[in-house]
Amino acid sequence: MTFEIPSHITRDELLLEVRNLKKHFPIRKGVIRRSTGSVKAVDGVNLYVKKGETLGLVGESGCGKTTTGRTIIRLLDPTDGEIHFNDPIQGWVNLAPMERKELIPIRPHMQIIFQDPFSSLDPRMTVKRIVAEPLLINKMASGSELQDRVAELLKIVGMRPEYMSRYPHAFSGGQRQRIGIARALALNPKLIVCDEPVSALDVSIQAQVLNLLEDLQQDLNLTYIFVAHDLSVVEHISDRVAVMYVGMLVEQAPTDKLYYTPKHPYTEALMAAVPKPDPRKRDRPIKLPGEVANPANPPSGCYFHPRCRYAKEICSVERPLLLEVEPEHFAACHFAKELNLRGVVALNQ
Repeated sequence: MTFEIPSHITRDELLLEVRNLKKHFPIRKGVIRRSTGSVKAVDGVNLYVKKGETLGLVGESGCGKTTTGRTIIRLLDPTDGEIHFNDPIQGWVNLAPMERKELIPIRPHMQIIFQDPFSSLDPRMTVKRIVAEPLLINKMASGSELQDRVAELLKIVGMRPEYMSRYPHAFSGGQRQRIGIARALALNPKLIVCDEPVSALDVSIQAQVLNLLEDLQQDLNLTYIFVAHDLSVVEHISDRVAVMYVGMLVEQAPTDKLYYTPKHPYTEALMAAVPKPDPRKRDRPIKLPGEVANPANPPSGCYFHPRCRYAKEICSVERPLLLEVEPEHFAACHFAKELNLRGVVALNQ
């Protein structure tokens, strides 16, 4: 039995379908740099994204969230798997086996907003050159038309066109991230991978950038894969959420279902770690024994079983598949239908 998209979701509703995606990085040792193994950063990810929605991708640091996002848009070459993208010009295409030349006409429709607004902008370029670069590379505008398009993009993200002649050092972190968003919007993309776009910003600025992303999504009909580790931010912006653990998706569901009625023990532990502002309603977090599995040498069976308080013998032998346990609610756990796990609502009561 393999991962299947819910039958009521039609092919036309989807923008992206990822099947068994893997990205392994070789471990090299010695003078001749001989390969002695590999780090399984992404190890068999299955997911789908509908047009116009936001899919949140969460998990601990090092679980493979960012690598998954970058591999999906082919900033990294996949080791194995399929990446089916509903391109507005060519229709459904599998990006995984494509060569660089074949990807050129598709790349404008997939963009990324990087995590660090300080290192993602070239300090030697003006704002105009930074935002205009995608347009110049793809030969989509020049001269006064280019000038007008850059001015329009800056207005869209809430910045003044007069800033075009300035350099990145003249702006705050929030303003720099807005410049990065303008650059990502330059080619009218359909899919944007937001790689922790607010984690490096102050809390007050985070709210402004999140509201901007939501407004842009409605106005420009954008689809987001929102990578983050802040569960409150993900709950606010996401329509559906996928949870990663050591390169694998362990749960995927609409936001309310995943937060209130999780089906995987790891998700339950994440929900227990969500801060509660009312001290009278705080509960003890679920302490997971041991350490996160080594992606270079993961355990047999379920990767989470050495830390799981519900684990049984089958968990150490057989790797669970990501299966639909309720409508649109997927979990990779042998006992997902039997366990009664606590979500954020139960923990707040």
